[in-house]
Amino acid sequence: MELSNFGRKFSADSGISRLMDDLGAAMSGSDKMHMLGGGNPAHILSVERCFRERMRHLLDDSNRFERAVGEYDGPQGNVEFISSLASLLHNELGWPVNANNIAITNGSQNAFFILFNMFAGEAEDGTHKRILLPLAPEYIGYTDCGLVNRFFVAKQPQIDHLDEHLFKYRLDFENVHIGEDIGAICVSRPTNPTGNVLTDTEIEQLIALSRQQDVPLIVDSAYGTPFPNIIFTDATPVWNDGIIVTMSLSKLGLPGVRTGIVIANEEIIRALSGINAVLSLATGSFGPALMLDLVRSGEILDICKKHIRPYYERKAHIALQSLRMDLDGIPFCVHKPEGAIFLWLWFPELPITSEELYQRLKARKVLVIAGHHFFPGIGDDWRHQQECIRVTYSQHEHTVREGIRIIADEVKRAYDGAAPVARRA
Repeated sequence: MELSNFGRKFSADSGISRLMDDLGAAMSGSDKMHMLGGGNPAHILSVERCFRERMRHLLDDSNRFERAVGEYDGPQGNVEFISSLASLLHNELGWPVNANNIAITNGSQNAFFILFNMFAGEAEDGTHKRILLPLAPEYIGYTDCGLVNRFFVAKQPQIDHLDEHLFKYRLDFENVHIGEDIGAICVSRPTNPTGNVLTDTEIEQLIALSRQQDVPLIVDSAYGTPFPNIIFTDATPVWNDGIIVTMSLSKLGLPGVRTGIVIANEEIIRALSGINAVLSLATGSFGPALMLDLVRSGEILDICKKHIRPYYERKAHIALQSLRMDLDGIPFCVHKPEGAIFLWLWFPELPITSEELYQRLKARKVLVIAGHHFFPGIGDDWRHQQECIRVTYSQHEHTVREGIRIIADEVKRAYDGAAPVARRA
């Protein structure tokens, strides 16, 4: 069988496919794994109880239930949900949006595949456009979205050491240049994998740069405001017709409904809706139907404020304490956790690669993500990429604590030059 270039590119091994394969294998296997690698949100009882209640209401209303599962929505998405979300964004955040500024996609990964290839790749005049990631590391799911090679250009950050073991990445604007080959700029806020939250000043500077070159600024808000609002620091949500904001229902606790949200100017929404029709025919109806009343009433914001954000902030604090205790005596740094559901660990001058550390930990039933996957558009000569791993703290507290203990033990063995623990038969 001979595959096309498209077939070879998207069937090849990639960081995101390995992540999801490991997740699936671990969930279906008989051996207990410490699941510190994936992006699954936590099971927050009070939030899931609310979703169950909404599900009962949906089932009790036969007209709404039958429509949600038995009728197509249009390629822009569910009209009632979009209108209610536009009102929420206008009333709560002051954004000048209406229903023509919002489209639904089948998950935010689907949204980025569409958006990136709308603005990058071969242009009509034959030039090659790329996506600028002004602050690497960035989300692993971006890496293989491009239909062509040389799809990303990324910039190394400034590294501010906040204390002996805590640091923060900052945008190095002296090295961020928007050339004619840039089709769009993209940042995540909070950043996956590091939990970094770009400051309001950094966002304002990026907006100014994007306006100067007349390219869109894409802000991935999968973990951000207004929902799920997993942000532990001040961050003003911003939108105008030069900004594309992407959101999702996944990190509320609904990854299975595969509902992505794009807020952009009307021209972009029309284009995206047309691509939706070709790629997906229609967008999924279940997520919007389930969440419609919570968005319409604004209750979704209360859920985030009272339940989701405090839950993760507490989990981050506990995980950070465990790291400081178990990694005592080992050279390590952790990015200041300002949001999202991950800790980004940096082991300066680690004598093995992040891939080898990943394999050693996997053999000991701990799944993490090797750091080198999070640097699309950065050359291989920056050793820092091989010294980092991403760890999620969203899982059960015992799982996180035990996983961190094993990570500390394996990293110590690496620094000491010891062989990895033998793989069990």
